[in-house]
Amino acid sequence: MAKLSDPLPELETPAPTRCFRVIANARAGTVLEAGADTFARRIEAAFEAAGCRAEVELVPPRQLRERLQAAAADEATIPVIAGGDGTINGALPVLIGCQRPVGVLPLGTINVLGRDLGLTGTVEQQIAALCQGEPVAMDLGSVDGRLFHSVSGMGFFSLMARQREYARRRFPFSRLVAFLFAAIRSILFTRPIRIEMEIAGERRLVEADAVLVTVNQFDGAEWRRTCLDGGEFEIHILDTGGPLSRAKAAFSMLTGGWRNSRHLVSLTGTAVTLTRRDKRRGHVTFDGEVERRASPFAYRLLPGALRVIAARSQET
Repeated sequence: MAKLSDPLPELETPAPTRCFRVIANARAGTVLEAGADTFARRIEAAFEAAGCRAEVELVPPRQLRERLQAAAADEATIPVIAGGDGTINGALPVLIGCQRPVGVLPLGTINVLGRDLGLTGTVEQQIAALCQGEPVAMDLGSVDGRLFHSVSGMGFFSLMARQREYARRRFPFSRLVAFLFAAIRSILFTRPIRIEMEIAGERRLVEADAVLVTVNQFDGAEWRRTCLDGGEFEIHILDTGGPLSRAKAAFSMLTGGWRNSRHLVSLTGTAVTLTRRDKRRGHVTFDGEVERRASPFAYRLLPGALRVIAARSQET
């Protein structure tokens, strides 16, 4: 029996429950397929199952920044933006102004950033990974103040993004059908572009079907970045050669053999300037969002500009 004079055993203080505030794009495909109320309940239940709490707001795209700013101002919670790569892209001006790590919940078709952060699988699996995740620093890209987190491109890639939006409206019942429709039309209707490139003070004139600028390098066969703060761009140039070469290049990207494609040339640099020689204005994609802009496009790197929660360490 313990004596009154014996010291009391120290009790472990339980770790505080992580609280999240999720701002979701109400027009995201995952939300539309499930229905707004059903989706919100699913998200809240998934956070509770993972030992966390979450407040979910489903808002139209035009209100995302405003509601995300309100979430960022609430220091008792971790702000999370839920949507595809384009939705996350639009939220970057708010996210980089946040004084603490932020979260993303990928709900798009491709989810480049979500994969890079280790947030894959079902929504429940992604949320479990988010609750157990740790913050990492990641670089961002900028073109005259226009931010992007993963990829920016022109030529075939910008046409593919435009065709994909059109296909989504025409084939809302199947993402696969919409993707194949967009890919085929892009392969058939892409026209070569002449671009003057400047990388590390070296100028070169290229004629290409597409140019893609990525923040840090994609590793191996998969379109995945294991390092998000490598401090460099990777520039991919798809040589011209007509529909057949574009089809082969597109197939190699889908099958993982794109690094060995003879139609693709990749370069690296900390800054790159692209100037279109064929027209004054052209379509450019930023994480799948398409804009029409006049060149030159001066790509600049913002090292470690964003701290975001990842399901893996930066060294993995």
